[in-house]
Amino acid sequence: MIGSRTRDQLEFFVCGSLRELVPDDHILARVDPVLDLGWLRAEVADLYAPGVGRPGIDPEAAVRLMLAGFLLGVVHDRRLMREAQVNLAIRWFAGFGLNERLPDHSSLTRIRQRWGAERFRRIFERTVQDCVTAGIAKGEIVHVDASLIRADVSWDSLVVRHVEAVRSANDDAKLEAEAIRHTRNSKKTGKFKKVCPTDLDARMATNGRNRRLEPSYKQHGVVDDVFGVVLEVEVTTGETNEGEELLARLDAAEKTTGVKIETVTADAGYAYAKIYGGLERREIAAIIPAKTEPIRSPVPMRRFRYDAKHDVLKCPRGKKLKAGRAVKHGRFFTSRARDCRRCDLAHLCLSKGRVNKAVVLGDDYPALLRARRRREKWSDEDRDLYQRHRWRSEGYHGEAKTWHGLARAVRRGLQNMRIQAFLTAAAVNLKRLAAALNAGLAAVLAVAGKFCAILVQLQPEIGRVRTQA
Repeated sequence: MIGSRTRDQLEFFVCGSLRELVPDDHILARVDPVLDLGWLRAEVADLYAPGVGRPGIDPEAAVRLMLAGFLLGVVHDRRLMREAQVNLAIRWFAGFGLNERLPDHSSLTRIRQRWGAERFRRIFERTVQDCVTAGIAKGEIVHVDASLIRADVSWDSLVVRHVEAVRSANDDAKLEAEAIRHTRNSKKTGKFKKVCPTDLDARMATNGRNRRLEPSYKQHGVVDDVFGVVLEVEVTTGETNEGEELLARLDAAEKTTGVKIETVTADAGYAYAKIYGGLERREIAAIIPAKTEPIRSPVPMRRFRYDAKHDVLKCPRGKKLKAGRAVKHGRFFTSRARDCRRCDLAHLCLSKGRVNKAVVLGDDYPALLRARRRREKWSDEDRDLYQRHRWRSEGYHGEAKTWHGLARAVRRGLQNMRIQAFLTAAAVNLKRLAAALNAGLAAVLAVAGKFCAILVQLQPEIGRVRTQA
């Protein structure tokens, strides 16, 4: 017999909590036990005037709504609030009853503007500290990487930077210096490079030479080695070189966790002398593959020998080059003209019109040399650790973009992008913490089950002992 059902569900009342209608394996039901926002009200209390105006949204409820969106991949406010109207799990997670009116989507925007990015950073940092307390993040071995995030702008909004027009129309010295700096005629840099007037914080960048430039931001992340907990995250413009942020991100991660970093892994994009030198000064082991020196001259730089003890550089024929004037991140080393005049390599070594050799060595050039020698002696453990970097650090960026909406900026502006990155990283950490908690409970239940099984087997023996007693 074919069954039938009427569609007029006239419910008089619903008895019980909405939690009973949410499956136990739902992501929000798993995250709720590990999410503690009881401290948040005191944190933002100074932003509200007590006794003035209409009652605002409960801070914890607002953050729970935002986190629910990032956990479920619904990152746009309008779509999130439409989903929350019919999604019992979101209503229960945020603390709203079945018949209660949900906030307007614009209220979440005003909350972000009022709180600022730094308070959302504190929410993320609390998830890191909870993971450290739970023992799923050690903070001793970390993996560092960066990825581009497409800005929320259209291709039609991009315009070409007209340097000459700006320079002729403005007498400001700052604009003059900026124009001069961008006068190279490359399509990826200079006056032909496109800019986006609708989002001035976004910059044209690319992650490959064979790919076109896109208006982007760049996220820098530090991931723990044990469970992949995100220890630190920051967002910059797309043009920022990732090497400029590495040391600052490591210092911030140590401050958040309170643990000294012992080893850091990164890809060859971070293989700079200043990075190796900064890590050595912090006594951090670097598992970063050093780049081989590019050969751009018949007499490459690798044939010169630097004596760090006496601070002199020797050419392939053993002549000394003395340190001269300082430049940004390095110094000039120059040879004597009479030494080069008698050298048989002068026609290959010297540039046209030069009578002596002049090279620039970075401030941390000895650290780069040590890193190159150390790369040749990597142990099997070092290679395994570098392989883990791929699916720990790069895996986090892929997870955030695929499942939590970080592939594209939701809102415009650097501060909005930072808030999105902080909430995404907090959502990922809560997932890690919930998974570890569930795994721990499963292990405890498994041990308890084995213990009960042993008791059942021993019950006849226990009864016999009692009878004899």
